[in-house]
Amino acid sequence: MDPIWWLAYLALGSFVGLMAGLLGIGGGGIMVPILTSLFVIQGVPHEHIAHLALGTAMAAIVPSASASLWSHHRHGAVRWPIVRHITPAILAGTFLATFVAALMPTRGLAIFFAGFMVLMSLQMLANLKPKPTRTLPGAVGLSGAGLGIGGISALVAIGGGSLTVPFLTWCNVRLPHAIGTSAAVGLPIALAGALGYVINGWGTAGLPDAAWGYVYLPALLLMAPFSILTAPLGARLAHRLPVGILRRVFAVMLMALALQMLYTVFTA
Repeated sequence: MDPIWWLAYLALGSFVGLMAGLLGIGGGGIMVPILTSLFVIQGVPHEHIAHLALGTAMAAIVPSASASLWSHHRHGAVRWPIVRHITPAILAGTFLATFVAALMPTRGLAIFFAGFMVLMSLQMLANLKPKPTRTLPGAVGLSGAGLGIGGISALVAIGGGSLTVPFLTWCNVRLPHAIGTSAAVGLPIALAGALGYVINGWGTAGLPDAAWGYVYLPALLLMAPFSILTAPLGARLAHRLPVGILRRVFAVMLMALALQMLYTVFTA
């Protein structure tokens, strides 16, 4: 592989980690559109572009999700009873959704991804937060929420924080605990999603030689460690920079990247 691609993946991982530390936002919204463009330039067949981008992004989230879980656990911010009850459904929803993704065409996945990211960007721009109006549901309710969170997370390659945190705060879980608990369920989402994309892409013709199913190993091995290295820098900058303004700029950037992904897959 040309060294320019190594530099591209290194830079992407570094930027994703910086944004995650600065704004507390997962990297799928950045990684998937940019990986899509990189894979198009590298000549990956059109029908595999979105699947490979989603699978690689899910796998790249695993190390950062592990680090985030441990950090929040050390601060006592994880509500482990909630994690125990919701994780089985999240695992099932995430894993099964990768089979749905495998059946969808690249353009269908791109439309779903872009639509979700535009909605998330609008929510960030408006700074909408659900008001706590109820208590946590029982086992059936948590399982239903877990299936939905896991399923959507697998289709857009996110750790679930943009869905889990609003759900938990709506259920009167204090925000620090909602964030910590969301970080804890982010790891099973990433693991189940990565495994599902590996299984569904295994043996598929036309994928790059260095791919495990729909996970492209060179991108994964460069992005993941550098995202972890730059995340602490982002966290330190969060105390010095106007995060509110940066969050709005980031929302616009997410929207632009999502629309750029649509343009890429419809014109490639």
